[in-house]
Amino acid sequence: MILAMLARAFGMAWRSLVRQPARAALGILGVAAVGALLFDMLLLSQGLVVSMRDLLNRTGYDVRVTATEDLPRNGPRMHDVSALLQTMSALPAVRSALAVRFADAEIDRANGSAMMVSFEGIAGNASHPWNVVRGKDATAEGEVVVNDAIASATRLAPGATLLVRVACAVGTEPLPPIRLRIAGIAEFPFELTNENTMGATLQTIARACGNDAPDDADLILITAEGGADAAVAAIHAARPDLGAASNEEVIGRIERTGFTYFRQISTVLTTVTLSFAMLLIAVLLTVSVNQRLGEIAALRALGLSQLRVVADVLCESALIVGTGGLLSLPIGAALATVLDTILKRMPGIPTELHFFVFQRSALEWHLALLAITALLAALYPMRIVARLPIAATLRDQVVG
Repeated sequence: MILAMLARAFGMAWRSLVRQPARAALGILGVAAVGALLFDMLLLSQGLVVSMRDLLNRTGYDVRVTATEDLPRNGPRMHDVSALLQTMSALPAVRSALAVRFADAEIDRANGSAMMVSFEGIAGNASHPWNVVRGKDATAEGEVVVNDAIASATRLAPGATLLVRVACAVGTEPLPPIRLRIAGIAEFPFELTNENTMGATLQTIARACGNDAPDDADLILITAEGGADAAVAAIHAARPDLGAASNEEVIGRIERTGFTYFRQISTVLTTVTLSFAMLLIAVLLTVSVNQRLGEIAALRALGLSQLRVVADVLCESALIVGTGGLLSLPIGAALATVLDTILKRMPGIPTELHFFVFQRSALEWHLALLAITALLAALYPMRIVARLPIAATLRDQVVG
């Protein structure tokens, strides 16, 4: 009974929209526009967190160890790293450990101008934090791998030599140049957009630094044997003076600090877009109802129930919002791609990090919010037809 009534109500609502194509198209396009923005804001609210978690997990490291709770480069270095790697590798909860030292460097482009480079030196028995795409990995002292940006700027290929001037401490001047051989071209997952990055062994970067603090490192990357929490606990027990954090703890810290702004922006814009959509649909439905008051009153006089005419208005709202909502998904996906490209130009954003990441929960919230919008937008016009005085309205139509 109810399904049959809803089917008839949807049929009548569809005919009402077809009779006024301009109004229907305006409403659908309006919902599609605000729905696309709504979908993007829902993706943005958790996109960075989801992307960062995926990036951390893809690198294969479960725990990050620093001298303090600060992120790498923000705090003091760890000393006697060789012994520290042995201690951590011996823990049952640790499968492998890799020490990383960061330094700033300068190299010359093909035109002779200097370019700044981020230099990473590694030591340990874990996989390297980069992926070689051409040539081979830097395993011997004096070898480096560079990213495509450096290879293009210097016009050098694997096997060529590169003059590197390294600044081994923050704020210091670069040391005299050292000649290093390019072993291969690599991709660095955590390199920033437009960043020039190269990697080598810890011995190579220590040599470039004039053997200053050759056994120091900024970061130790741990691959856990079991769970990451067990590895963190074991490291804290063995070296309580160090800061150890699992991927989830790192994400939590960044989420509380760096990503809060985007979540706030997402919340504000979501509220604005929903309010605009609700007002747009409410106005269109109210205009449509006011134009058909005589028709509605005649139908009521012929025996159409109050519930039926109210259902007609609700179904009309559902058709407009539903059609516009479906159109908003491909529009939102295209818009998200453009916005993601623009936002990734911000400084300090890793190349492989994305602001807009598809999540099933975002789609579910999108559909739920549009359904609520359709209902709220229909409340006032539904109230008009529910309280419509049949006799007075017919008399006014005849007199008019």
